[in-house]
Amino acid sequence: MNPETIKTLIEQGLPGSRAEVRGDDGVHFEATVVCEAFAGKMPLARHRMVYATLGERMGGEIHALALQTLTPAEAGG
Repeated sequence: MNPETIKTLIEQGLPGSRAEVRGDDGVHFEATVVCEAFAGKMPLARHRMVYATLGERMGGEIHALALQTLTPAEAGG
């Protein structure tokens, strides 16, 4: 697994989102995801939305994913 693939999966699964994914070892990643659909949702609900885009890859190909989830307003644009 690589950061670009994860970025693509997240952005396809959350239309209108922007994702920045980092990770050097192929199993541990960090992502910042900006999406209007996060508005009004608590952090756990936002994380579940992102995890849903990755499906069975979580806990398998992706061992760990640290998330920062923001609305465009929270991200400053």
